[in-house]
Amino acid sequence: MLGRHLLGYLPVQLAQILVGFGGVAVFTRIMPADEYGRYAIAIAALSLTHILTFTWLEAAVARFHARAEQRGRLRDHLATAYGLYLVIAVVAGALLVLGVHILPVEPRLQAALSFAVVSLLLRALLQIGMETHRASGDVGRYSALEASYLMVGFLVGIGVILTTDLGAAGIFVGTGVAALAMLVFDLPVMLKRAAGGRRQPVRAASFARYGAPLSMSLIFEHLLSVGDRFLIAAFIGQGAVGMYAAGYGLADRLLDVIFIWFGAAVWPLTIKAFEKDGTAAAQAMAGRAAGLMGMICFPAAAGLALVSAPLTTLIIGESVRAQAAAILPWIALSGLMKGMMTYYFHEAFTLTRKTGVMATIMAASAALNLGLNLVLIPIFGIAGAAMATVIAYALALAACAILGRRHFVLPLPWTDWIKAGAATAIMAAAVFALPDLGTAWLDLALKAGTGGFVYVISAYCLDIAGCRSWLRDARLLLRPAEA
Repeated sequence: MLGRHLLGYLPVQLAQILVGFGGVAVFTRIMPADEYGRYAIAIAALSLTHILTFTWLEAAVARFHARAEQRGRLRDHLATAYGLYLVIAVVAGALLVLGVHILPVEPRLQAALSFAVVSLLLRALLQIGMETHRASGDVGRYSALEASYLMVGFLVGIGVILTTDLGAAGIFVGTGVAALAMLVFDLPVMLKRAAGGRRQPVRAASFARYGAPLSMSLIFEHLLSVGDRFLIAAFIGQGAVGMYAAGYGLADRLLDVIFIWFGAAVWPLTIKAFEKDGTAAAQAMAGRAAGLMGMICFPAAAGLALVSAPLTTLIIGESVRAQAAAILPWIALSGLMKGMMTYYFHEAFTLTRKTGVMATIMAASAALNLGLNLVLIPIFGIAGAAMATVIAYALALAACAILGRRHFVLPLPWTDWIKAGAATAIMAAAVFALPDLGTAWLDLALKAGTGGFVYVISAYCLDIAGCRSWLRDARLLLRPAEA
């Protein structure tokens, strides 16, 4: 089941990779460094606002779906969710529009923030349906809608930037148009499922008790990831923010896509196992996923660090390329730690609804990151921001792994993780031994190809996460078709 779910979500992750890498490659070329810096600031502000206003509701929709379905109360569950959305959208929308227009910021950043608010409201409405499809195991519908949203938003955003003078605001026009297009297809279906349901204050209170601490945790986690951009802008300038965001986006985005892939596939299965079959079943599902995470994410992070120079040369525009390659290895390491923490060790808190503990850990980590940035950015520039992020994530990961075991004991597949680390070290040695060909695309092709080949062979020999059995099962599935 886990393998089928991972394959079902693969189109979304491919779209995420295309948009993530393509966004850095295209936007850093069609926008100057200052404009890309405005985009980086606007997207950081948008993400924080989304977490503060709607993420708690989206998380509750996903977490309580299995229980509502099992008890025959899914209509009430959805009616309550959409009722809460309307209240939040009206209140938060009005406050955000007012706030954007009274902020003492330049007009172009103000325009980007205005379009970002509209995009946020449309995406949040769509997300209630997306979380429902994911929680119910409707992988095909979720993948089709999400992949279409990503591609339409990306392409429309490029078109708006090239044909208008909106600049960074054009990206949010694209995402808003994409969300609206997907709502045309999905919202009628979701409203039909909610028809006849009652908006229940008790259910809404349960949503808030679970989701509010989780949102606070994510706010602090997001500040840990992007808060340094505001400090970079204050200490160095918007151009430096563009350089930092380009390098950060290149490394962190790919790793985030991989971890989101695991989270989308594993989290609903783990919740169902926990609600229906108990703790042992949930632990077994989580343990299998953790072994696979190590097998795929360890070499992905190391690979990004190993090819940082040719990768940034090929993908990132020249105006923001200067320091992006230097910080990419740091960001790859922090992205690996963030992913393991968010998409694995946080499960100990979310499954048992101890999200307040998680929020406390992330608040302390964000405060530590802020202090480290204030010290390191004036000394090392944007490299100091990357160093601060690595230190803060390392301590946050350790705290979540240790404290989480008090609430839910997640398996630690040390054998698979050590094997994955060994195979990654073999891969790194092979890449380091390669000559420098002097051409970025040749260097990238040689290093990525060699590293991937060496790792696959090493992983098969070490049988990481039982990968040999996966290949045997795949061959057995193909035999009837060949006959």
